Amino acid sequence: MTRRMPLFVVLIAAVCALAGLFPQPGGPPPAVTAFGRLPVLSEGRMKPLDSVARSTLLVIQGRQRVMTPDDRELTPDEWLLDVLFFPERADTYRVFVVDNTDLLSLIGKNDENLRIRYEKTSEQVAAMIGILSSSQRRMSFNEIAPYLSQIEAQEKLAEPVLPQSRTRFQAAVVQLYGNLAHYLRLRRALVPEGSKDFLGELLRLREGLSDGVAAVRAKEAGKPHDEAKAAALIAEGQKFVAMAESTDLLAIPPDDDDAEPGAWHSAGHALLETFGKGDVNAAVLAYAGMGYAWRQNELASFGHIVRLYGTSLERRFDRQVRKTRIETIFNQAEPFYACMMIYLAAFLFAALSWLKWPEAARRSALGLVALGWALATAGIATRMWLEGRPPVTNLYSSALFIGWGSVGLCLILEATHRNAIGSAAAGMIGFATLLIAHHLALAGDTLEMMRAVLDSNFWLATHVVVVVTGYASTFLAGMLAVIYVLRGVFTRTLDRASADALGRMIYGIVCFATLFSFVGTALGGIWADQSWGRFWGWDPKENGALIIVLWNALILHARWGGLIRQRGLVCLAIFGNIVTSWSWFGTNMLGIGLHSYGFTQAAFWWLAGFIVLQLALIAVANLPLGKWRSFRA
Repeated sequence: MTRRMPLFVVLIAAVCALAGLFPQPGGPPPAVTAFGRLPVLSEGRMKPLDSVARSTLLVIQGRQRVMTPDDRELTPDEWLLDVLFFPERADTYRVFVVDNTDLLSLIGKNDENLRIRYEKTSEQVAAMIGILSSSQRRMSFNEIAPYLSQIEAQEKLAEPVLPQSRTRFQAAVVQLYGNLAHYLRLRRALVPEGSKDFLGELLRLREGLSDGVAAVRAKEAGKPHDEAKAAALIAEGQKFVAMAESTDLLAIPPDDDDAEPGAWHSAGHALLETFGKGDVNAAVLAYAGMGYAWRQNELASFGHIVRLYGTSLERRFDRQVRKTRIETIFNQAEPFYACMMIYLAAFLFAALSWLKWPEAARRSALGLVALGWALATAGIATRMWLEGRPPVTNLYSSALFIGWGSVGLCLILEATHRNAIGSAAAGMIGFATLLIAHHLALAGDTLEMMRAVLDSNFWLATHVVVVVTGYASTFLAGMLAVIYVLRGVFTRTLDRASADALGRMIYGIVCFATLFSFVGTALGGIWADQSWGRFWGWDPKENGALIIVLWNALILHARWGGLIRQRGLVCLAIFGNIVTSWSWFGTNMLGIGLHSYGFTQAAFWWLAGFIVLQLALIAVANLPLGKWRSFRA
């Protein structure tokens, strides 16, 4: 049984990971999935409506799952359909997270009306021990709407304050106000505010369009005219202006099939062109028809309209439609979430190999790491194809690549040493970096458009990839050092042979990290000279990259000079985690320099906690050898 265990473990993990590629029983109707594949222009790039729904939900509530008041779970696409076409129903869904006590008081909430009352005894017990939430932290738009003026007033007071100087209340108000604005822009993208039968309104407009335009022109020329028709058309125009100005979702394709993607425009803008062209835009009519069918719960008619509109887009914009279809499948498969779970299982099997079934558990861990790395490779390659860029373009993709590179190095270490240390390190780093990537995704679209100064595939493929490989290898050396300390102090599994093997691994990875961090930093200087006219400007990010090079060089010189031995190498490698995390994240939150992306309070506290944890591990590593269980055994 133990001989077959690795095969069974990897097969089960592969089946679970690949299940997301296929329709699930009880999933949304095919028409809803087809709607999610429709392309739109949003945040500077073509994407499917499915991506719009998922990224919006991650921004406003930190998860993609939506529960209705009657405890029915919605997919992101079903939620988006309600927001676009049935807003009075969408307004009842609890999708806005409010945690701050003062902000809760501002919107009329207190401990009594926030308490969740469970009927089952098991649920009550689970709430008491923290498994289930004991108080409501998610609010619907209907609950918040009566307090919009108060929230806006507080936001105007908090917005001028620097992010790092805001109180918790101010930060919470700014975030909630931004989430509400995001939601309202989406709600007004395809249907005017308050419209219950937009399709009927457009059909009536089309019938009387010529007479209305003639009446308006006669009025402007001071000639006799039908005042009622002119007033009705002017009112329609004002409604369309409000639609055009209140959304950034460009869902209407250009009339010219060869037009650039940037030529797409909003439904409001397309309707304003109606007055000059003399007919209502066909795409706007198609969306209005979808909205009518969705509101009437006529899924057959809804699916028919979606298919007809999707087919017309495919004939005109085959490349964009093909990409959005692949992106939708990629979203549904969630490869990086599957990788995260696989890496966690790999770490557990690696730890199990030190306690029981050394060979079977070790091989299971190695198989899981290889499977997770293959899935991550496919996921990163898909992102590269969708974006048309090298693998690292923003903080989110850097987290993916750091984990991918570290796990790849771990596979080489495990293939060389076959002691489960490489698999354990891969599991820890892979899980941690993907968890970081998940939280970075809460900021919005992870396939965002590049800033103009970074719009260079050559330098993204050289400087950025090389320097991030330096980050990955420095983190790997630190993680191996962490394993050394944890096994040595808290278990009896670190014998002298394992300690020496770990020491050799750390030393080799530090050499690798020094080379890549130095070359990457030098390439960054050349790119800076081409972009900004200077090779070095003591920018915080540049200083952070230099510190990584100097720290790795310090470790090697201390080792070569005999200043440190094995435990000293371990302590310096763990401190390398602090140096690298500061260069990777800390410099971005300073609010100064060309690489500043803005202060984030949550990220600051996570970074501070990580640094404290590393310092604690260094302190533990310096305990007298008599306190180390392995060397006492």
